[in-house]
Amino acid sequence: MRDEFLIKDESSRLENTITRDESKGAGMHGLTSVPSIALPPEIFEKLYLSPQNKVKGELRRTFGNPTPLQALTNHRGLVGFCIALTPLSCDLMGWRGSGGGGAADVGAYYWFGGLLQILACVLEFFIGNTFTFVVFGSFGAFFLSFATTLVPFYNAAGAYTTAQMDGADSPQYHASFGFFPLFMGLLCVFYLICALRTNIIFVIIFLALVISLGLLTAVHWQAAIGSALLAARLQKAAGAAAFVTTILGWYLLLSQLLASVDFAFQLPVGDLSTLFRGRSEKAQAGNYQEGNQV
Repeated sequence: MRDEFLIKDESSRLENTITRDESKGAGMHGLTSVPSIALPPEIFEKLYLSPQNKVKGELRRTFGNPTPLQALTNHRGLVGFCIALTPLSCDLMGWRGSGGGGAADVGAYYWFGGLLQILACVLEFFIGNTFTFVVFGSFGAFFLSFATTLVPFYNAAGAYTTAQMDGADSPQYHASFGFFPLFMGLLCVFYLICALRTNIIFVIIFLALVISLGLLTAVHWQAAIGSALLAARLQKAAGAAAFVTTILGWYLLLSQLLASVDFAFQLPVGDLSTLFRGRSEKAQAGNYQEGNQV
């Protein structure tokens, strides 16, 4: 009888242990797994800064959102953009006695503005977000190009150096370099048009960038003709426009981060995805109406 009692007691203890382990496993499963949900268009656009599109595979469920890693990985892209552009805009405005065209922050341009945004670009490519993939890739290349120009090793101004004048002060150097922000601004005009399908914050960001890059073009071309005083004023204006861009970039980053952790409240970004309907949506609506008529 004693042996039978011990066997029953051991069996009961083992069952309780298994029950506790299963319960613990179920709890851990709930903490580590994410249910598959269908995102409404306005939420998708807010997280990915791109209209919702159909792509093959399940990479959007497998990888994190690369846009914020820019925060920004959607976040990776925005983080790189904000950390690189914010100090540059302050330098252009001359805050706290800063200056030098932002050369002191060349490391931020390489690693935050360049590396992080290129990384975000690659991840956006994998999950099929064409618009944000192109935007992050082009801005990553922009900051890498700008940083390279500032590094003496690459001697960008060396071709314009003479016995009487340093290359960076040469009219030819300024006249030539002015084309870089000019055509980057043209690219931002294209992005501005495409952003009308995303949200108001993104639209204003590109609008401010177009203004800032246009003013930077004027800075170099005014410097090329010797109008140093006007060039200095235009540079401050360009910095101010860029600073507006960064404020909105920080706001957009915070809104994405709050949405990514399902925070109790969300920051509005002014969704435009339902205001400007896509061609495929209009085609589907037309087919639906034709079907009803038949």
